[in-house]
Amino acid sequence: MLMTFLRRVLPPILILIGFMALAALLMATKEEPEKKEEEVQLTLVDARNVQQQQVSLNLPSYGVVEPKHKTLLVGEVAGRVLTIAPEFVAGGVVKKGQQLAVIEPSDYEADLAQAQASLAQAQAALEEEQARGEVAKIEFQGFDKGVPPELGLRKPQLKKEQANVKFAQAAVDRAMRNLERTVIRAPFDGIVKTRNVDLGQYVTLGTNLGELYSTDIAEIRLPLSNSDLAYLESVDNPDTQVVLTAKLAGRDITWEGNIVRSEGVIDAANRMVYLVAEVNDPYLHQNRAVGELPLKFGTFVNAVIRGRTVDGIVKLPRHLVRNGEVALVTPDNTIEMRKVNVVRSDVEHVYIKDSIRNGEKVSYTPINTLSAGQTVRLLGEQADDSGKQESVPTQQLAAAEAQE
Repeated sequence: MLMTFLRRVLPPILILIGFMALAALLMATKEEPEKKEEEVQLTLVDARNVQQQQVSLNLPSYGVVEPKHKTLLVGEVAGRVLTIAPEFVAGGVVKKGQQLAVIEPSDYEADLAQAQASLAQAQAALEEEQARGEVAKIEFQGFDKGVPPELGLRKPQLKKEQANVKFAQAAVDRAMRNLERTVIRAPFDGIVKTRNVDLGQYVTLGTNLGELYSTDIAEIRLPLSNSDLAYLESVDNPDTQVVLTAKLAGRDITWEGNIVRSEGVIDAANRMVYLVAEVNDPYLHQNRAVGELPLKFGTFVNAVIRGRTVDGIVKLPRHLVRNGEVALVTPDNTIEMRKVNVVRSDVEHVYIKDSIRNGEKVSYTPINTLSAGQTVRLLGEQADDSGKQESVPTQQLAAAEAQE
């Protein structure tokens, strides 16, 4: 029994004790692993120095080009249209005083002749009455009963004939005006918008013959919000420049104009205030440079109105401001989230005043990847083993900027 125990049970126990002793020996003699400091990966940011500048707080707007003067050509006499000028067509360019159409004048020529004949009769009757008055004066020279009566001197009869002459003269003037009105003339230099009559058509008093636009000055009504008026030099007299832009012939064309007035009321429909801009000689009839295109009526234009000039402005891309904060990089390469005073913003930029000093670094890296107090590495620099900053070669810097 003892021999069986020693042969079957004792060897496994001895082997187990041996393995335990060997494990204890290995645990006692093992070497500590080499400890390395964990490398801190710093965020790479694009930081740029900014400078305060003097800027004009420009105001964007839009509008449709309209003529300053436009008129309906209306028939002032009745008759058939006898002739029509070749320029009296839609789009035709006409000069001031140019003949556009003629209404048959024969009836008005007869009226004028009749009025002139009546005037001649009245003048003859006046001369006859004046002669009779001279005779009456001679006859009453020996009158010894005081002052001669006016009736005897034919003074009332003279006044009647003088009135008849004035009446006849007025009839002649009216007939002459009617005869002149048979010729339809352009009241100003312009372009024909529409023509509503044709040869042989009978027109009556007040018939719409056509519409004419003046090409001397173009007007554009530009809407602004009530708050935008604060950026003008003067709200009551907004005399400033405006640049108009439109796409014509496949390219962007610009024209310069001036704000001449404010309409002075707030539109009830959209709560906007309208400024009126003017552009002289929009069709370039007086002076046209090579490649210059006219500003045609009906064109939709975008406008940039020059606002008041402000000093100490830092202009930044709009995406750099989040919740009224801008990320700045301090001299020790940490991030400062600074509240800024945005005085104006447009589609692409924000204009900041009294918040960022000259020479401070603004991070152009997206602000949602940064946090206040975070240590960063600047684009164009790299850290060595000692923690100091080394310059990156120019080729690597260019590649990094391209990735940004």
